[in-house]
Amino acid sequence: METKLEYVLTHSHKAEMISYMNSHPEFYDEAIDLAVSDKQPYSWRAAWLLWSCIEKNEPRIQDHIQRILDNIKNKSDGHQRELIKILLEMHLDEEQEGYLYDLCVSLWKQTEKKPSVRFTAFKCIQKIARKYPDLTNELVLLTQEKFMDSLSPAVRRSILKMIKKHPN
Repeated sequence: METKLEYVLTHSHKAEMISYMNSHPEFYDEAIDLAVSDKQPYSWRAAWLLWSCIEKNEPRIQDHIQRILDNIKNKSDGHQRELIKILLEMHLDEEQEGYLYDLCVSLWKQTEKKPSVRFTAFKCIQKIARKYPDLTNELVLLTQEKFMDSLSPAVRRSILKMIKKHPN
């Protein structure tokens, strides 16, 4: 049987979903559980909705960071993208950052993945590399032509802009 949140996820527009979550904070745990699960069509939508509702370092997400990290690898492209977008808003400890960095490098190198997933993974790589300057050289290696070929000109330009803004 479909829960109230599941119904909202499949029968509401974005503004209605956000309004629902804002007026029913008791559903955050269910949304997080759905976001890390494989219960489609709800899981991807729950991750997307959470990202749409959270603030920077959202306290309701903070205790679930490890669960999110542990579940990204085996998700579909769009689902991975939404989970990474959530983590981009959160403060991660050094170990979590290292795990996420490695995961995002792995996703970035998979040139057959959807460009939106790869672009989001690269944004995460770049954000972490800004914090750890020793990773700067790796950014240059990750923007070799073999990794950029499958991207649209607009995405390529965005990535190259990110690299130029990155302090060396």
